[in-house]
Amino acid sequence: MQIRDATPDDWPAMWAFMRRIVAAGETFTWDRDVSEEQARVMWFPDPPGRTVVAVDSDGTVLGTANSVRNHRGPASHIASASFMVDPDHQKRGVGRALGEHILDQARADGFRAMQFNAVVQSNTRAVALWRSLGFEVLATLPEGFRHPVEGYVGLHIMYRRL
Repeated sequence: MQIRDATPDDWPAMWAFMRRIVAAGETFTWDRDVSEEQARVMWFPDPPGRTVVAVDSDGTVLGTANSVRNHRGPASHIASASFMVDPDHQKRGVGRALGEHILDQARADGFRAMQFNAVVQSNTRAVALWRSLGFEVLATLPEGFRHPVEGYVGLHIMYRRL
């Protein structure tokens, strides 16, 4: 697996699985009917933001992540990131590889910490992954996320020093 900067040519493959993830409404805080253009604008942040893809040896896009400055001004040394792995390619270490890459890149870019603003509490695989990469839950917003099956569940704020 290779992780590289995403290009406009990657977008159709990215959107194919991102659309499914967002529409399911189980793990992401975007509107479930987000348009393709809105999604593209949100997923490709202006610098110093970055967008990457994980691809296999034949170039298939397995997942994607973006990183952004979480705060401005005196708190601009805190990064954040978002991740989506194609459900057809889960359980292959894509999320971990993307997470490690984003952490390394944020550290190299001079960020001092990474904060995830909204990790759905019922997304236990993601919570376990982030914990295994050194994140801790700072707080949980009770009933902060309306899950389509489980109803209102908590929304974690997770943090880790870089």
